[in-house]
Amino acid sequence: MGLLLDIEDTAVTRQTAEALARVGTVTALRLIALAVAEADDNQADWLQTGVHDALAGTDGVPDAAAVCGQLARDPEEAVRRGAAEITAWTDDTRR
Repeated sequence: MGLLLDIEDTAVTRQTAEALARVGTVTALRLIALAVAEADDNQADWLQTGVHDALAGTDGVPDAAAVCGQLARDPEEAVRRGAAEITAWTDDTRR
């Protein structure tokens, strides 16, 4: 979480979000979702950029929207809120 919400270096935030989104597991996207829920506007912009970079890359990236669908049922409200935001970002990349 410290890397995803690094207030000193936005490149770290973007690169960490991109790397986790490329992994695409429930655990990886759950971390991003938690970060999104805690992020200020600037951090959220860089998290979104990292996710977009991963999804715009190779076709081998797992389906983030499907994973976020699973996270929408997470017991933790912050995860559900963050997953909803990531789902909106993935919708933007498919247009």
